Amino acid sequence: MGESKTVENALRISTKHALEICPKIKGNPLQKAKRFLNNLLAKKIGIKGKTKGKYYTNAAKNILSVLNAAEANAKQKNLNVEKLFIKQAKADKGYKFIRPKTRAKFAGRKAKMTNITIILEER
Repeated sequence: MGESKTVENALRISTKHALEICPKIKGNPLQKAKRFLNNLLAKKIGIKGKTKGKYYTNAAKNILSVLNAAEANAKQKNLNVEKLFIKQAKADKGYKFIRPKTRAKFAGRKAKMTNITIILEER
């Protein structure tokens, strides 16, 4: 009953979008979660389960890359990939910074970051 944890900090994705996706994949087997995220990227299925609707492709792409990193960590720890489940998937607010403009009199734009944590468990 081993665990594999992956934390990715400072991703340039919307925290709101990540908070919509994370509960959908929590508790699922690893392969099912990857299939769901790939269907979001291909726009075959929406976040609510319908064919039309929200897809959040940028957030889905980044969460899929974190999921692949967690799978690689599990392989490194000699865990059985077929028995992996997502124990925890959460998104937190990251830090904010101001993207500067060319002149001092022009105000910059605030950019926000998101931190993603995924824990895989072998059952």
